[in-house]
Amino acid sequence: MTKAKYVIGITGGSGSGKTSIVHRIRDHFNENELCILSQDNYYIPREQQQIDENGIQNFDLPESIDLDVFVKDVKTLMSGESIKLQEYVFNNELKEAGTLVYHPAPVILVEGLFVYHDKRMRELFDYKFFVDAPEDVKLIRRIKRDRVERNYPLDDVLYRFEHHVTPSYVQYILPYKPQCDMIINNTYSYDKGIDILSSFIKSKIID
Repeated sequence: MTKAKYVIGITGGSGSGKTSIVHRIRDHFNENELCILSQDNYYIPREQQQIDENGIQNFDLPESIDLDVFVKDVKTLMSGESIKLQEYVFNNELKEAGTLVYHPAPVILVEGLFVYHDKRMRELFDYKFFVDAPEDVKLIRRIKRDRVERNYPLDDVLYRFEHHVTPSYVQYILPYKPQCDMIINNTYSYDKGIDILSSFIKSKIID
């Protein structure tokens, strides 16, 4: 049984690049060293998501995530036990959901939009990262991601960014930026953020 020695949180606005950084971090470590858990796989079913005034489902609210299960699973991993859950595919008909299995490791990295907004989750972190980028850069990245990975039409992406993503960032994500231990500027390249995070994780594994 491998109990976690260190738990790291990482957040940032949609399109800041936090998920891309985390995905590339995987290549630097094996599962015996690092466990990465993403909030993206904890969305409640689509039919249960809140509807805005124009009848559009809003996935950019803390209530869109099953935070109770998310917190429970992080604690389970911290205690040295594995977890299993179904992959969330964001209504992409071109992608089939798989079963994801996560094993405990000395360092656990938890990433997502609302990982600091939930007090129960926030108190689990030994160190908190915030990935930052300008709004125009985040919008471009969001368009590329949602059209390619999630099969969303452009009009839908733009509507959600203006009416859901930006208000949510201001209310639920940005207020926790001053409380973070390190801010990663991710305007132009993922490389610097990856180097910083990788070096930090390595230091904790060695400890």
